[in-house]
Amino acid sequence: MQAPSVGGVMLPRGNGETIRLSRGASLTDFAEKINANPASLVAVMMNLGEMVTATQSVSDETLQLLAGEMNYEVQIVSPEEEDRELLESFDLEFGEDEGSEEDLVVRPPVVTVMGHVDHGKTRLLDAIRKTNVIAGEAGGITQHIGAYQVTTEVNEEDRKITFIDTPGHEAFTAMRARGAKSTDIAILVVAANDGVMPQTVEALNHAKAADVPIVVAVNKIDVEGADPTKVRGQLTEYGLVAEEYGGDTMFVDISAKQGLHIDSLLEAVILTADASLDLRANPNQDAQGISIESRLDRGRGAVATVLVQRGTLRVGDTMVVGDAYGRVRAMLDDNGNNVAEAGPSTPVQVLGLTNVPGAGDNFIVVEEDRTARQIAEKRAARERNAAFAKRTRRVSLEDLDKVLKAGEVQQLNLIIKGDASGSVEALESSLLQLDVGEEVDIRVLHRGVGAVTESDIDLAMGSDAIVIGFNVRAAGRAQQMAEREGVDVRYYSVIYQAIEEIEAALKGMLKPEYEEVELGTAEIREVFRSSKLGNIAGVLIRSGEVRRNTKARLLRDGKVIAENLTIEGLRRFKDDVTEIREGFEGGINLGNFNDIKVDDVIATYEMREKPRV
Repeated sequence: MQAPSVGGVMLPRGNGETIRLSRGASLTDFAEKINANPASLVAVMMNLGEMVTATQSVSDETLQLLAGEMNYEVQIVSPEEEDRELLESFDLEFGEDEGSEEDLVVRPPVVTVMGHVDHGKTRLLDAIRKTNVIAGEAGGITQHIGAYQVTTEVNEEDRKITFIDTPGHEAFTAMRARGAKSTDIAILVVAANDGVMPQTVEALNHAKAADVPIVVAVNKIDVEGADPTKVRGQLTEYGLVAEEYGGDTMFVDISAKQGLHIDSLLEAVILTADASLDLRANPNQDAQGISIESRLDRGRGAVATVLVQRGTLRVGDTMVVGDAYGRVRAMLDDNGNNVAEAGPSTPVQVLGLTNVPGAGDNFIVVEEDRTARQIAEKRAARERNAAFAKRTRRVSLEDLDKVLKAGEVQQLNLIIKGDASGSVEALESSLLQLDVGEEVDIRVLHRGVGAVTESDIDLAMGSDAIVIGFNVRAAGRAQQMAEREGVDVRYYSVIYQAIEEIEAALKGMLKPEYEEVELGTAEIREVFRSSKLGNIAGVLIRSGEVRRNTKARLLRDGKVIAENLTIEGLRRFKDDVTEIREGFEGGINLGNFNDIKVDDVIATYEMREKPRV
């Protein structure tokens, strides 16, 4: 069956068949699937009002539009599915333990600490691992995801627990959600003196969405006004019922500051893991896991903190992490000591990768360097295509010129550089969620790990972008170049400061909105006629105050008789005055407007700029 010809070319028309395409696919990819000429699809898109080249990455919506025109269904392959298919093409599989039941051994639980800001998450981790993390943090907020392993004694047996340290501010929703996905158990920290707060509920929802058991740590029991019973009652409303109330959630009252009952909390984690989870993995296969955090170190290059989920990672292994790959040159544990291997649920820092992977990227060990490079390159190309497709703003040929001329959409361009990939990703996610109306758009042109470079300044110059440096500074001549070219580079060490300033900048780009504010009303008691000035109203000020040169309207029997009048003259007895207050009498001249009568009301007002909220 043929579709109508476009540009003299007959196109194959589908019968509702489903075409599977990856994110950021081009018209050429589509054409290959349906055995058509890519040039003919370009012609179809022109007819639909969009200019698209044959090799350009296009958005999912564009693919759906084109498919609908030609009677096809398009199924966009999810990133997870894309990755699985990519690994299958190399005879690899992620997420499965190899071997039989006998090959599986018990592994430590992986725990994420969640809760409201300032409820003591970092201090709890500090108490658990006996190192002072909080002293080096700006604003008392954890800025990076790290991972740590501790040992506790339960039933006279040493048991290990791995902690993933997720940032605590609400800006890190994306990171906190990802932390929950790589987690076996969540510890929900609630301050006994504050009770359940908005972020407590947010953290609780993330843990439930990831389907992980929750242990509640009721912190700050040593503080005045602490009421652990109240916390138990509040959390019952959200489905967390304490064991002592007949539920299945373990609550432990602690004081992170005093170090009280920390052992009981760790024991509760182990008992919860034993009761509700089957935590086993095969340590004898090639290692697999996820990247928790990564950064660029001046002396050591790309450093990635990875969590081994199954198998054993060894120095000398070839691994691919997201779009980064390399041979493991060295591994460090959470205390900075060199280790030769890391088994299931063990976090280690890995050196030797080609570039900085993203936080949350999967890693897998492969036999050959060539295989690792090919997988990394295909992943990078796939992400690049998806990013290009997302960046393209759909504007039809009919309204493109109109939008540009009218300046209807203003855009704030940003370049984000940071010291760690998780922080950069969280900052970008928070900024893109800012909503100040449809008039202004925010666009992240580039994000990366490391210092602000000259190429970043070049990109900012060409696109009128603002450069944000999070815990990094400009390197080499980049600072002088930015000053010389007038590029705005802003440095931050606390994420919510960056969000507040960018939000303020966005609101500044909006056109001001005005609202009418009533100043005062005057009732006309008598009308005086003047050959020089026209009619003058003898008035009594009924409310507020009447000022000279303000706007006014005339009301008669409650109806507006005249708008847009001006108080041109204002007298009190024989003196000219600038204002007359409530309860006083005076004379008002409305300029050329003379249609005034006794009992009319003059209402004065002014237009004030409305603050953006």
